[in-house]
Amino acid sequence: MNTVMVKAQGVRKRFGATEILKGIDLSVERGSVTCLIGPSGSGKTTFLRCINHLEKVDAGRLYVDRQLIGYSERNGRLHEMKPRQTARSRLNAGMVFQRFNLFPHMTVLENIVEAPIHVLGRPRDEVTAEAHVLLDRVGLGNRGQAYPRELSGGQQQRIAIARALAMKPKLLLFDEPTSALDPELVGEVLDVMKSLAEAGMTMVVVTHELGFAREVSDQIVFMDQGVVVEAGPPSEVLGNPQQERTRAFLSKVL
Repeated sequence: MNTVMVKAQGVRKRFGATEILKGIDLSVERGSVTCLIGPSGSGKTTFLRCINHLEKVDAGRLYVDRQLIGYSERNGRLHEMKPRQTARSRLNAGMVFQRFNLFPHMTVLENIVEAPIHVLGRPRDEVTAEAHVLLDRVGLGNRGQAYPRELSGGQQQRIAIARALAMKPKLLLFDEPTSALDPELVGEVLDVMKSLAEAGMTMVVVTHELGFAREVSDQIVFMDQGVVVEAGPPSEVLGNPQQERTRAFLSKVL
């Protein structure tokens, strides 16, 4: 487990009578990039949200950096954590959403420093200095005083990545980070993600960008109907899939 950042064991999740996740077993190595692919409705985003307890699992166990997420275990039984404990454990995993979720009434810089100051209680001057470094890192060093409405979708998503990094997470979760972007803006976001991968950030990415998955990921996980159909290196899952369902999906998207 020392080299594993995320460990899922028999994870199940249902909404009402519909079971979305049907026993997910998966490991994500520390410092690696895992891309979750598959058709809409296959459970990819639900699983991603379970990793940081935005959704509660109904059965199974999820660990991030060897810590059980959302629950404590006593005498073989799971007990849900109190909200404050859950919020604290959630800090290990930064989340980047499809729609950016920036605060529209705050400047770019204010969006980035808000959580480190008010959630972590860190000094404003220290956090602000780090925020400027992060803005440079995502190629937007001159836009700190802009408001989200003044930025393109690609720029907003890069700010969302900087905001997630400001919390110094051990893990970054991306939920289709380019799906809301115009095609010409996709590359600038993927370039930032590639640089994070090269720097050793552990990432789990729900994506339809199979070129990115092929180039950057260490592991591709193909999901369908709430189960992991196939998982392995890109060369195997994309280049020589073993399961007929994987082959059928790839034949339509590659």
